[in-house]
Amino acid sequence: MKIYGDANSGNCLKVKWVCDKLALPYNWIEIDTLKGGSRTADFLKLNGWGQVPTVQLDDGRTLAQSNAIMRYLARGSDLIPADPYAAAQMDAWMFWEQNTHEPYVAVCRFQTVYLGKAVADLDPNLVKRGYVALDHLERHLGGMRFLVGEAFSLADVSLLAYTRVAHEGGLDLDRYPVINRWITDAERVLGLPPAR
Repeated sequence: MKIYGDANSGNCLKVKWVCDKLALPYNWIEIDTLKGGSRTADFLKLNGWGQVPTVQLDDGRTLAQSNAIMRYLARGSDLIPADPYAAAQMDAWMFWEQNTHEPYVAVCRFQTVYLGKAVADLDPNLVKRGYVALDHLERHLGGMRFLVGEAFSLADVSLLAYTRVAHEGGLDLDRYPVINRWITDAERVLGLPPAR
């Protein structure tokens, strides 16, 4: 299997972390998105959307969208709850991550780290929505160890990617003791060095 990804992208790292956790063999092919690496004719043949990550399976088929890739790779593993309702809760968090968390938390980080914007120059609404997402996460995790109860799942992988580096986008993680506890626990499960 080949993973076409940008190591600066949380969406790409999510796929890598799942493969590493499940000991799935892969070849990482670095795509520099800031230099147009996902817009070349060769890459667009693999993924017409021109987005990373993209996985090319051993049979040549390709799959895009980080959460769909993770869902496919983790089938049959303990990263997906066996209980159908718990699995649906996991999916709900993964959809929420892409629609309500990533567009604000990750975009703040992208603009400061990769575009060189000062935190003070970020769109105030972008920052506000980032904090709304983090507030919701803090409240939810207050009653449980991981997003879907006591068991680590793909929901945690999905939300860890950009939450653990939210401070790089000017979002103050020190306001969130529960999130910080969860980040530490999730990094430990995945064998990751601390992001902070």
